[in-house]
Amino acid sequence: MKILAFSDLHLARSRAADLVAASAEADLVIGAGDFCNMRQGLTEAMALLAGLQAPLVAVPGNAESADELRAAAGPGLTVLHGEGCEIGGLTLFGLGYGVPVTPFGSWSCDLSEAFAAEMLAGCERADILITHSPPKGVADRTSAGQSVGSTAIHAAIERIQPRLAFCGHIHDSWGQDGRIGESRVVNLGPRVNWFEVTP
Repeated sequence: MKILAFSDLHLARSRAADLVAASAEADLVIGAGDFCNMRQGLTEAMALLAGLQAPLVAVPGNAESADELRAAAGPGLTVLHGEGCEIGGLTLFGLGYGVPVTPFGSWSCDLSEAFAAEMLAGCERADILITHSPPKGVADRTSAGQSVGSTAIHAAIERIQPRLAFCGHIHDSWGQDGRIGESRVVNLGPRVNWFEVTP
């Protein structure tokens, strides 16, 4: 299966156009959160992606809630937040929001480490784990060099060992990847990222 994956679109029109154009070659598109900005413009963001030519599986970022994303979803969009699905023989599980709680204030959709761990506990296996936040210690460094990823997500990847773990959230780490055991972790960013996964 040919997968097109991205994160942190943040209403970037040119980035969305690139993704829509690339989707003609995709079997599946995965979006790892933050489609809009500070809970504003989600309908517009979904309109920018309306031309996607493959099914879209997405998790909410900290810039939109799960309910807001579901309400704005067009046909062909599956929203995962503490739940999984199966597509083309692949098992996917998703968890959105900022983990741990961000310093951004009341607009930000965040989860504590304990609550994130509780939501991830329901995942026994996954070929692809999609989270908005990165795991602690992998693709999670700010420009100041701070590691700000999630311990709960790191522990879940260690336990589940998905083939791929997609994330975003930390803009300074876009394009970075690493490994937790056998799992490849990728901080996607708002660009065309291709992955081939055999069911």
